[in-house]
Amino acid sequence: MIEQVRRFNRVVTERIGALDESYLGRGRPLGETRLLWEVGPDGADLRDLRRRLAIDAGYASRLLRSLEAQGLVDVETVASDRRVRRARLTAEGLAERSELDRRSDELVGSMLEQLDERRRARLIAAMHDVERLIEASMITTAVADPADPDSRWCIEQYFAELGDRFEPGFDPELSIPADAGDLTPPAGLLRVARLRGRPVGCGALKFHDRAPAELKRMWVSPDVRGMGLGRRLLRELERDATAAGARVVRLETNRALSEAINLYRQEGYREVERFNDEPYAHHWFEKRI
Repeated sequence: MIEQVRRFNRVVTERIGALDESYLGRGRPLGETRLLWEVGPDGADLRDLRRRLAIDAGYASRLLRSLEAQGLVDVETVASDRRVRRARLTAEGLAERSELDRRSDELVGSMLEQLDERRRARLIAAMHDVERLIEASMITTAVADPADPDSRWCIEQYFAELGDRFEPGFDPELSIPADAGDLTPPAGLLRVARLRGRPVGCGALKFHDRAPAELKRMWVSPDVRGMGLGRRLLRELERDATAAGARVVRLETNRALSEAINLYRQEGYREVERFNDEPYAHHWFEKRI
């Protein structure tokens, strides 16, 4: 499997010209070209660029200095926050980006024109699958402070989706609580998933000494569904529960969440009698871990 992935990487870098010192014939390597593209017509904060491209500050600074020397980018400090620096394309930079866009289309066209219609469709479908699978491999998860902005944002999205999907809506004040204190070790924990530094999912546990741990706040952003993140979060939370000394995980859920119910059943959760008074629940599950 590793050799196949490495072989694929070699073919792709060869075909798109990633090894060329002058990418797309414009006199600069791929790294500078990609950064110029990512700055975009609206500009971008440097820290956002570094996070989006997963590059360190030193390398980003060297790329930007080169683009500045070419007259393509200006870097300025944001007046409202002197700690924030922002890159903007100059008029020459905008023209160069447009030319790169044109040449990129030509490169892709040269790839497709060698294939018949059936093989083009196969290539595009395969590229879509590979893109999604590689992005899935880029998602990271970590235990987070439930009071952090990313954590709060995930919980807000979770509440909003429940409000949309539950027949009577959803009022967190009526539900069994899982507040920040409940999700902070040792009382519990919250695990947040991120893609390119952006939060895309979460899941939580409440611990009760030797009693079963409670699974709470399972949510995955719609734009990364189908990548297996829900299953991954569930398994990682089970490992967290085991590390905390729990031997059983329990959860309750609403009948509207059919995808979650299917996931729990596939992962070995069995339906049990009601074990709490959650007003929004129709199903209660548990699993010995």
